Amino acid sequence: MRSSLHRCIRLAVQSTEGSTRPLSYAAGAIASIAAGGGHLLCEERRHNNSVAHMDSTKPLRMSCVGMGGAEGSVLDIALLEKQDSIMTAAIERSFAADPAFRRVSQRLCDEIIQRDNEDGEKLAKGIQHAVDKKVLPAKVNVEPTVTISVSGKTADMVADEIILALGDAPSKGCVMTLQGLSGTGKGTTVAKLKEKLANAQTWSNGNLFRSLTLLAMTAAEQRGCKLQDVLTAKDLDAFVNMLEFNRFNGKFDVKIEGLGMKHLVSEVEKTVLKTVGKNIPTIAEVTQGEVVNFVQIALKKMSDSGVNVLLEGREQTLNHIRSPHRFELVLDDQIVIGQRQAALQMGGKALAKLGGTFDATPSTVLLVLREALMELDK
Repeated sequence: MRSSLHRCIRLAVQSTEGSTRPLSYAAGAIASIAAGGGHLLCEERRHNNSVAHMDSTKPLRMSCVGMGGAEGSVLDIALLEKQDSIMTAAIERSFAADPAFRRVSQRLCDEIIQRDNEDGEKLAKGIQHAVDKKVLPAKVNVEPTVTISVSGKTADMVADEIILALGDAPSKGCVMTLQGLSGTGKGTTVAKLKEKLANAQTWSNGNLFRSLTLLAMTAAEQRGCKLQDVLTAKDLDAFVNMLEFNRFNGKFDVKIEGLGMKHLVSEVEKTVLKTVGKNIPTIAEVTQGEVVNFVQIALKKMSDSGVNVLLEGREQTLNHIRSPHRFELVLDDQIVIGQRQAALQMGGKALAKLGGTFDATPSTVLLVLREALMELDK
């Protein structure tokens, strides 16, 4: 019987041709689809056998139509190549009832929450260090934050909800902050907002920490001392003063000038600034306040010029950024964080396994996704 939902999976059993993967892989994949709301139509092409008596050592092929998470999306190679929220939604829906997917999702969810808590503690320590140095105030009046549940919503829907709440602010230029746990879709939402809003630009503190790290490493090398020896309040203040945010070559940028160096961050972010990675945590811990104050000046320059600045980050830092346009993404059930991450990792592994096999059938994609899931469930 054909489904009115247009999600039909046609299973064709072949004796010697097609996929060489054993039936056990496909059986689990079929069960995942069926439990997730798909409908199965089994066709035995070997006239003398029935599906109930299939030899598990025999290869089989599945052709799948209408699978996927988002309504109308097909879990095929084209969708896999997207590596986006549409792909993860399709994988989540197809494997939602699979015990292995549930185990992996729970493990990843627990790991993400633990990592978020650890990062939050480190950030709080850095902020307190800045307060103790009187670089940042001990108390701040944080503007009201709009909470948006992303459960069951596409990235476009979430972005549209934020734009509606912004009102006419984007017509003049504004600073918008976005916070939330890892896995709630902050990065995807910001990308959508950048597409939808005129004159929008994202902001990341990462390159500022890299720039300060470069300056500190250079100073230590020039003085012939350890990195820790150049992290005094006087040194850090000098490093910050070697950074300037302004328009350079017709666009906003950060200039690094000092200790014999002169760079624009946009020109060295993929070269020089990539060499300082291992020392960034050390610098970030003692420069949270300096970076926040630098960012405040930069954001004001940008918004005053009509730019809509999209600032994604953690609550501990964003509390010290002044803006009336504040949003937090939340999920009704935190396990979704793990499901999204599991689907993303499965999609990445599957695409790598297929390695340019652009004519792979949906059945092959499904089987390779299940193979990827089994690897994650080890």
